Amino acid sequence: MDRNRLAPAAVAAALALLALPLVTAAQHARPAPYGDRLTVLAAAAPARPAVRVRGAAVEAYDPRSGARSWTYHREGRRPLAVRTAPGHAFALWSDGMVTDTARVLSVDAVRWHRAVPGLAAWLAERPGRAAGVLQQLTPAVRGGGMLAVVTPERIAAYRAADGDLRWTLPARRECAFDPGRIARVAGVLIVAQPCRDRDAWTQELVAVDALGRVTPGRTPLGNELPAASRVRAHGQRA
Repeated sequence: MDRNRLAPAAVAAALALLALPLVTAAQHARPAPYGDRLTVLAAAAPARPAVRVRGAAVEAYDPRSGARSWTYHREGRRPLAVRTAPGHAFALWSDGMVTDTARVLSVDAVRWHRAVPGLAAWLAERPGRAAGVLQQLTPAVRGGGMLAVVTPERIAAYRAADGDLRWTLPARRECAFDPGRIARVAGVLIVAQPCRDRDAWTQELVAVDALGRVTPGRTPLGNELPAASRVRAHGQRA
C-alpha cells in the first residue's frame, strides 16, 4: 500500500472527527425559535404559581414565599402584559407576539406563539395600552378555554390548548375597539367600540364570549379540540 496516498485520506478523516464536536456545539448554541430563553429556577414549583412581568422577563413564583420557579425571556423583546388561566400563562410582547406558557413547567413549556398583525406598531406608540389586550373568554370549553386578543382593528379568539385561531370580529367601519374599556357581565365580555360617526352609545358596545359575538339566533362554530388532539393535550381520552 502507498503510504503517501494514504496519509492525506487519514488526515482528512481525522479533521472530520475533530470538527464533529464543533458542529454539534454550534447546533446547540443556535438560539431557540422566536428567541425564547426559558430558565427553571426552583427544584419544586408550587402547584399554582403566580405569574408577573418583571423587567424584561415573565416570571412564575410562589405567592407565599416569593421564590421564583421559572423565568421566560425573548431576545430583544419585552413582555408588556400577562394573563393567567388554569394551567396557562399568556404573555403579550413588544413585537406584537402572544405566547402561552405552562404555569407549572413540563415537557410542553412554551406551547405556542401567535403574531398579531399591526399590534407591534400600535403598542410602540404607547406601551401602556397593553393592559387590556389579553382577555380570557368564558364559558370555558373543553381543551383549556379561549383567549381573546383585543386590538383596535379586530378581536381575535385563540383556543388556549393549541393556539388555533377560532374566530375574528373586525371593528365596524369608522370605528375601533378600545382594549382599555372592557367589562364583564354574566360571563360575557363587553368591549367599547367608539365610532367617528357618533352612533348611539348602545351601538358602540360589542358583546362576545368564547363562541363569538353574542347575537340572537347565532349558530357559532364549536371550539373544542378534535378527539385525537385532546388525547395529546391532556394525556388521556376525552
